[in-house]
Amino acid sequence: MRKLIFPVLLFLAIGLVFISLSEIEQTVLVFASANLVLLAGAIILVFIYILIEAFNYRVLYLLLGIDEPYRRLLLLASASSFINVVAPSGGFGGIAVFVDDAGKRGYSRGLAAAAGALVLFMEYAGFSVVLALGMGVLFRRNDLNPGEITATLVMLVILVGLGFGIYLGAVSGERLGRSLQKIAHSLNRFLWVFTKKEYFSEIAAHTFGQEISEGLGLVRNQKKNLLIPFAISTIAKGIQALILAMVFMAFEVEFSVGTVVAGFSLAYLFLVVSPTPYGIGIVESIMPMALFSLNIPWSQAVITTLVYRGVTFWIPLALGAVSLKILEQAD
Repeated sequence: MRKLIFPVLLFLAIGLVFISLSEIEQTVLVFASANLVLLAGAIILVFIYILIEAFNYRVLYLLLGIDEPYRRLLLLASASSFINVVAPSGGFGGIAVFVDDAGKRGYSRGLAAAAGALVLFMEYAGFSVVLALGMGVLFRRNDLNPGEITATLVMLVILVGLGFGIYLGAVSGERLGRSLQKIAHSLNRFLWVFTKKEYFSEIAAHTFGQEISEGLGLVRNQKKNLLIPFAISTIAKGIQALILAMVFMAFEVEFSVGTVVAGFSLAYLFLVVSPTPYGIGIVESIMPMALFSLNIPWSQAVITTLVYRGVTFWIPLALGAVSLKILEQAD
C-alpha cells in the first residue's frame, strides 16, 4: 500500500502543475525583466526559510525527548509541505508524514503527532504577530475591508481551536482520546454511505489521542522553552515577508516597510483560509488587488505577485516531491 502513496501524490502534483500552466508561463516570462542578483537573494531566502522550518521541528523533538537527526527532519518537513499542497487539510495532512515515520523508526507516533501539532500552532501563532502588524497598517491607512476582517476572524478561530486541542491534550489524555473518537465516529457515519464499513478505527483514534497527550504532557512543564519555537516561527514569517521585499527590489518597485508587512500578511492569510491547495487561484487574485490598494501600480502588483508566488510555492513544492521520494527509497 505504501508503495502506491508516492505515485498517487506525484499524480496529484502533476495535475496541479497542469492546472497552473498559464501561471507558470507568465512567471517565467516576467523573470527576464528582473534584477537577477536580487531575485537570487529572494530564492536563497526561500531555502533559508525551509532550513529554519526544519530546525523548529528539531527543537520541539528535543523537548519531547526525541533525538532525531536534523537531516531526517529536513526531509520530513519538506515532504510534509508537499503533502499539505497536493492533499490540503489545513496543515494537518503533513503531520501524517511524521507520524508514519515515527511508526517505521520505532518511537511513539503520539510524540511525533504532538510535535507536528505544536509546530503548526507555533507557525500560526508566529504569523498572528505579523498579521496584527499588517492589520494595523491597513487600519491606519483606512484600507481595511470586510473580506480581510472576516478572513482574520477565520484565522483566529483556527488558531484558538488548535490551541484548545493542544491544551486539552496536555491536561487530559482521556478527554482528547474521547474527542478524537467522536470525530472518527462522525467521519465513519458520513463515509458509511460510500464504504459500507467502519473506515476509521474509533478505538485506535481514542488510543492515539492518549498517545498524543503523553507528548503534550511532556512540554506542559516546559512552557518557557516553548518561547524558543514560537520565536523561530515568528522569525521565519519575517523572512517570508523579506522575500516579498526582495522581489519588490528586483523589479524596482517603490515600497515601504508597512506595504511589505501588510502585503505579506494578506497573501499568507488567504493562503491559510483558502479552500484551494495552498491558496492557488485565490492568492493570485487577491494579492495584486491588495498591493494595488497599498499604492503599488497595478502592472507591478501583478508581476510581484507572480514572481513571489513562483519562488515561495513552486520551489518548496519541487523540493518536497524530491524529499518524499528520498524518504521512500530510504525505507
